[in-house]
Amino acid sequence: MIDLHAIVKAYDVRGLVATELTPEVVWRLGAAAAQVLAKGRTEFAIGHDMRPSSPGLAGAFSEGVRSQGIGVIDVGLASTDELYYASGTLDVPAAMFTASHNPPEYNGIKLCGPGAAPVSIDHGLAEIRDLAQQGMDPSGVLGGLRSVDLLADFAAHVRSFIDVDTLRPMTVAVDAGNGMAGLVVPAVFDALPIEVVPLFFELDGTFPNHPANPLEPANLVDLQRAVVSGGLPLGMAFDGDADRMFAVDERGRPVPSSLITAVVADRVLARSPGATILYNLICSRTVPETIEAAGGVAVRTRVGHSFIKAEMARTGAVFAGEHSGHYYFRDNFGADSGLIAALMLLQAVAIADAPLSAVVAPYDRYAASGELNFRVTDVVATIDRLRDQFADAKQDTEDGLTVVLGDGWFNLRPSNTEPLLRLNAEGDDVSAMERIRDQVTATVVG
Repeated sequence: MIDLHAIVKAYDVRGLVATELTPEVVWRLGAAAAQVLAKGRTEFAIGHDMRPSSPGLAGAFSEGVRSQGIGVIDVGLASTDELYYASGTLDVPAAMFTASHNPPEYNGIKLCGPGAAPVSIDHGLAEIRDLAQQGMDPSGVLGGLRSVDLLADFAAHVRSFIDVDTLRPMTVAVDAGNGMAGLVVPAVFDALPIEVVPLFFELDGTFPNHPANPLEPANLVDLQRAVVSGGLPLGMAFDGDADRMFAVDERGRPVPSSLITAVVADRVLARSPGATILYNLICSRTVPETIEAAGGVAVRTRVGHSFIKAEMARTGAVFAGEHSGHYYFRDNFGADSGLIAALMLLQAVAIADAPLSAVVAPYDRYAASGELNFRVTDVVATIDRLRDQFADAKQDTEDGLTVVLGDGWFNLRPSNTEPLLRLNAEGDDVSAMERIRDQVTATVVG
């Protein structure tokens, strides 16, 4: 029997194409996903990114779905947020073939239920894994197959989140990293008074220029150079499947996603006064402070899209932001979209008639460590040592360990997929942050 535990992760499926995510495995996953996610539905949407392996794997998954008598809607090349749009608009389950920012030898599947409902190991993914491992026979009825082109409709949907008339002509650099932003950014921006300096818009899943992972500083160098040399007000970078957006200011300095969350929250609350906005527990303190100062309701959540989406549904939140460059919108079926966040950031820059550094300056109040990863032998014992060390401070264990101190805070949480602990620390100033960071690091590595 095939063992899929290694590739079925907490929120998606991901593995090496040659040895783990094979056509046979993907066929099985497609058949299982049809059984689990398509209850009460007759069709299943499938899209894929630009990786060389993606069309073939998407085809194998499609055959698995159709073997169960469920029709397939072939969306073709798409960004992940476009695929969520397809699921929401058509009210069908969906699968996106992408490995996001991972190297080209990997691929993966992001799944959602009808209406872009989240799927995770606790909500559908484990059942799909177990059914696929057992193997499934064809139903005897082959589902249909039709293709749809939703790019223009998706682009109009993205633009609907801003008042286009508030934009002014400006030039910005965009680094697509040879990923799907090279397809979706022109579709969205061509109708706007925004001139784009395109970097690596050619769709190429071998990533010939740099990995499509803007979290790594080395992958922002080309964007920084283009912004500074061009005298541009900002630059933006997207990951491989274009669902995450990162920004640099006019000086080429990366802007933390917490600050972008705060900027977007202000824009959202201007349209929806008093609304609820979510932020995950490792966002900067500036995020809840901004939400509350603007009259909104700030709700803290765990890290991870399935938690965010579930809490959005429970609270009716209009927006949610994560430190990792994911931005979720109620009116986008509760799903995340880097493109929508990008337009709202551009709108803020246009209204301010100032470069990005001036727009984010009011929110840039604290010093952050960024996320630091530690490989440890015993995750639980390490966290317990920190709990004892900071026993006199305010603590919570909602997602790992968060400790609030007089001049800052830190969160230490386990990775969902590796024996790693991830540390985020923030202080009132650089000195406070460094002291907190170094205290925790000494205990973790000691």
